[in-house]
Amino acid sequence: MAATLPAAGPAAAADPQRLTVDLSASEGPVMLGANGALYGLSDDGVPSDAALAPLKVTSVSQKPEGGAQHPNGDALTVSKSFFRNGGGEINVMMQDIYAKWPYEDLGIDDYLPKVDKIAKEVAADPNSERFVYIPFNEPDQIWYKLGVADQAQYEANRDRFFKDWKTVYQRIRAIDPDARIAGPNEAAYHSRLLKDFLAFAKRENVLPQVMTWHELGSGSLRDFQAHYDDYRALEREAGIAPLKINIDEYANRRDLSVPGQLVQWVSMFERNKVYANMAYWDAAGNLSGQVVRSNIPNGGWWLFRWYAGMTGDTVKVTPAQPNTIDTLQGLASLDTGRRQAQVLLGGSAGDSDVVVRNVPRSVFGRTVTATVAEAAWSGYEGQHATPQVLARTKVKVADDGSVTVPLRGMRKMSAYRVVLTPGGTGSPSPVSVPWSASYEAESAAITDGKVYTRGTVENANGYAASGTKDVGSLNQATSKVDFTVTVPRDGAYDLAILYGNQSGGPATQKLSVDGAEAATVTYPSTENWTYRAKRDVTVRLQAGTHVLTLAKGDAEVTLDRIDLTARAGAPSASYEATLADVSGSPSYDYSSSVGVGTGALVLRSGDKAVFDVYAPRDGYFTVVPRATETVKLALHGETVTAAPGRPLRLYLVAGNNRVTATAQHSAVRSLDVSGSGSASGTLSYEGRAAVLKGGAELVESAHASAGSYIGKLGNSPDSTAEFTVRAPSSGRYLLVVHYAHNDRRDNGHAYNTDIMSRTADITVGNAAPVKVTFKNTWSSDDYWTVGVPVDLRQGSNKVTFGNATAWAPDIDRIELGRVIDRP
Repeated sequence: MAATLPAAGPAAAADPQRLTVDLSASEGPVMLGANGALYGLSDDGVPSDAALAPLKVTSVSQKPEGGAQHPNGDALTVSKSFFRNGGGEINVMMQDIYAKWPYEDLGIDDYLPKVDKIAKEVAADPNSERFVYIPFNEPDQIWYKLGVADQAQYEANRDRFFKDWKTVYQRIRAIDPDARIAGPNEAAYHSRLLKDFLAFAKRENVLPQVMTWHELGSGSLRDFQAHYDDYRALEREAGIAPLKINIDEYANRRDLSVPGQLVQWVSMFERNKVYANMAYWDAAGNLSGQVVRSNIPNGGWWLFRWYAGMTGDTVKVTPAQPNTIDTLQGLASLDTGRRQAQVLLGGSAGDSDVVVRNVPRSVFGRTVTATVAEAAWSGYEGQHATPQVLARTKVKVADDGSVTVPLRGMRKMSAYRVVLTPGGTGSPSPVSVPWSASYEAESAAITDGKVYTRGTVENANGYAASGTKDVGSLNQATSKVDFTVTVPRDGAYDLAILYGNQSGGPATQKLSVDGAEAATVTYPSTENWTYRAKRDVTVRLQAGTHVLTLAKGDAEVTLDRIDLTARAGAPSASYEATLADVSGSPSYDYSSSVGVGTGALVLRSGDKAVFDVYAPRDGYFTVVPRATETVKLALHGETVTAAPGRPLRLYLVAGNNRVTATAQHSAVRSLDVSGSGSASGTLSYEGRAAVLKGGAELVESAHASAGSYIGKLGNSPDSTAEFTVRAPSSGRYLLVVHYAHNDRRDNGHAYNTDIMSRTADITVGNAAPVKVTFKNTWSSDDYWTVGVPVDLRQGSNKVTFGNATAWAPDIDRIELGRVIDRP
């Protein structure tokens, strides 16, 4: 194969790193254990169903109902959306019933009535068998101080903990006899404690059903394997059968949202077949930093989407440097039924060779198609489009049964996926990768700003930054950053700016090219200066070298990196059917490699294929099924019959959209989606068009689209906003609400930002009201969108917003688009 990645930056070392995959060495079925999150869900709808379902999350950790530790994330409440979207089990962090951190130590007699209440509520839930009780959280540090060095003090503390463990364990079981209980749940791995704990728990018949501890240091990437091996040895020594393990907090801030970091963690957990939940360092409800707003993927989300797409068995992967921090690591799977091998890798810059050994000829034949794609880092709050396919090449399997896939110019913060499928006849179409280049802010010419170091191994709980540095303190009138860039040809370029904005509202900078008249770039708010988001703008450049200047506007903005990408027409993506989620018993046809894609998915009656389709904004997009026969596509509760190759105009919401394909009999190669999100044909109503009652009022605002928004809505049954919308035809529409609010609870927590959601009851005509959740927008002046499917009749329809018991969000405007734009 030719080089699969474009060159980026200085030439890499002469000898590429090697990641070896042995398809003959099965490690057991793909478990997907490492995709969990602590407080990954905050409310029903945060994250959205379309963001949650594709990841097939196996476990999350949440607080008990009414727990005072955080304002949301109650286990029973979020269980509805979690289980609805295929979630596995929920760990109930029982001590999160307390308000303070660390938990106030009021004694076991204060705790036991709380334990009773939690156990009774969980036991009464219809899905009680899918909950796991975690009675104590980090007892090595909190309440019991089990990590002390002095042996006598340790033994005294240990014995008090063991006594309380037995008491609480038996209390839970008395209420819920079938309860599954997890522990001891230390903040770090302690061999001394676990040896004693296993002996005690076995002797007293209070052994947990799930073994838990935390891996929260950058050293865990080096040390976890030794911890795991030591623990399994302790079990054998104690005569205890292997317990299920859940590392129910893992990773640092610098890892979350970063595909190249996360793949290192995921690979070691999946290899050892343990479950694991990412830590909660910042805001709840975004799957530990993988979901932007409520429905938009970032680079980390795409890594976990790839992980969720692995099927069959995992197989042995040998990296060049096993158990070494920040090095090339990976995991791989083989599904002989689907005739697919997949490799996920990342964590290191430069060149590497993925060497796949023992490629079974009975499954793949004499040639394979190797498809390589990249999930890049886009920040914690930065949107990431469908991952770019970098190469798709037909390769002959060597006489020794191996295939080598070279990756060149890898980026350290990116993750990569290699998919091998049978080669078939013909050759796949060449992949067109647009020219792109990245420029670090710290390497640019800085005036009245300061370079900061972020997210290094030494400061693992610092926020991630590209190249471990960013530029801040751009707070002077003369502050600016001059980027010198060189582009290959005249034309339009997409400029992506990785930034932070903690100013409390929308902030601006002035963007100029070669000192020409400046344009204003507006940046939505972020959680803090280093919780990176991404702003996309367009610039026109002539071939050659230019200076792009970002200068201070009305407030301070921090800068991390800019990316320039040549624009090649309207955005488009091809979603391969052979890589879609499926149900039923479809077959896979790789007889031809001609064209785009890896083959065809043959759907028959009863089969389904679900595509995860990205949209950069709410609006209409062109969707074309490439199939041999008619297929039916379902989106937002509407179904349309689609002829092969015939374009459809469908309304997609910003972020992820789940499109389901069914057919009586059709071979589907892909679902092709293009466009930028047209508003043509949509209905739009500003807040001032609504009839306001019961205290709801129109509030002037320079940041609202028409200079005002609807405020003081709700908190009373009489406070409503009623829009009259006129539908040109009856059918299913997407109601897109442009809203803002910045509710949060300040409880003095050391690091969690306790943002809160608002809800609104939306009533269309005489239909029953639907409760919709609106996540905090980081500022009352930043407007986000939420899409709600509604049914309208032709002509006038009343759409009413309200909330009888709490404040609804502020509403700027609403839009409605027919899901299927029928001629």
